[in-house]
Amino acid sequence: MYQAKELTVSTRGRGLVDITGEVQKAVKGTGIREGLCTLFLHHTSASLLISENADPVVQRDLEAFFSRLVKDGDPLFQHDAEGPDDMPAHVRTVLTQVSLSIPVKDGAADLGTWQGVYVWEHRTSPHRRRVTVSVLGG
Repeated sequence: MYQAKELTVSTRGRGLVDITGEVQKAVKGTGIREGLCTLFLHHTSASLLISENADPVVQRDLEAFFSRLVKDGDPLFQHDAEGPDDMPAHVRTVLTQVSLSIPVKDGAADLGTWQGVYVWEHRTSPHRRRVTVSVLGG
């Protein structure tokens, strides 16, 4: 059996948005007990990740690292049609990922104890991001 659901995630600008609850709800709603959940983000300036969900300092540290690695307004980049964060957002996305695979066990996404699923917004302004949650199994 295969089912898919689309999530819309509102961001507040650069940073991580926890979507673990919405993903779990979508997986449970399929009625599939065992299988595979695939998440796909339909954008080129945000990404998906599984990360530590207990200590918010982890999120700040990730952002600090990427801010050092890929600087807004870096003169290296020519693509700046939407501002100084335009190309850096694209680079951040290609360094991370826009899809995730998570096993489904007992009707839920089988995440580890301290794992959460996040949309990582790489633009500095708020956006609405589209995520497809696909579940395959029985």
